[in-house]
Amino acid sequence: MPRSKALLATQQEALGERLSARDLADIAGADPFLCLLLLREAESRRTQRLEHETTTPLGAVMQLGTDTFCRVMQAAPETDESNAGLAECEARAHIASRLALRWGTARADLSPDEVAMAALLSEIGELLLWSVAPELPRAALEAVASGRAARSMQAQIDLFGFRFKDLSLKCARIWHLPSLITQLIRGIDNNRANLSRICVDTARHLSSGGAEDPALPADIAEASQLIPGASLEWLAGQLPGIEAPQVLAIVERAADLLEPPLH
Repeated sequence: MPRSKALLATQQEALGERLSARDLADIAGADPFLCLLLLREAESRRTQRLEHETTTPLGAVMQLGTDTFCRVMQAAPETDESNAGLAECEARAHIASRLALRWGTARADLSPDEVAMAALLSEIGELLLWSVAPELPRAALEAVASGRAARSMQAQIDLFGFRFKDLSLKCARIWHLPSLITQLIRGIDNNRANLSRICVDTARHLSSGGAEDPALPADIAEASQLIPGASLEWLAGQLPGIEAPQVLAIVERAADLLEPPLH
């Protein structure tokens, strides 16, 4: 995204010195296109002697080195921020990533950054479509808006025969992304993968309906089952842009969903 290059220049000018690896990783972790580019570059340079895959933005920076990171970033083409569909999808991916960091920390995950990276890259299939074939995701949105499809996923299958998430997974295989990241993007194999999926779903519901989206309580209820140490109030309180009264309403509906059925 153009803002990433602008942020790098601004921070370098403000500090008057080279940015740290952590600073650069923070920039990459907020931009799915940049994160994907650097991850692919880092994995392509990984030697056979290095056993561990590169699975976090910081790992990519450390693998490449800060100078190479900056060169790769500056040489990369920029996306079109005037593309409203792309901007909305990218913002949704960023929300999912931030939510994964917050909820993953509460779960005492060994590396919340890995779950956050997977959440950030889960929408890469749709982001690529908005970049090169915007008429496809636009048609899916129109099908939902017109009532021809109840959900965006159903519209994608009806119109094109695949989900945009399937495209994300296909690209992950073609580009030889780390197997762990691909597993987390798939979102069904274990608790960490399920958490990544819930964060992506929650971000989508926040983007489409805000605090009033009827699916949010179910998201919070499901998250609570994966993060037993966190209260419904805390989980809902981490949702960006949600006011306290709205948090309370979401929590009440989530609690109802978790109540055992009466016999």
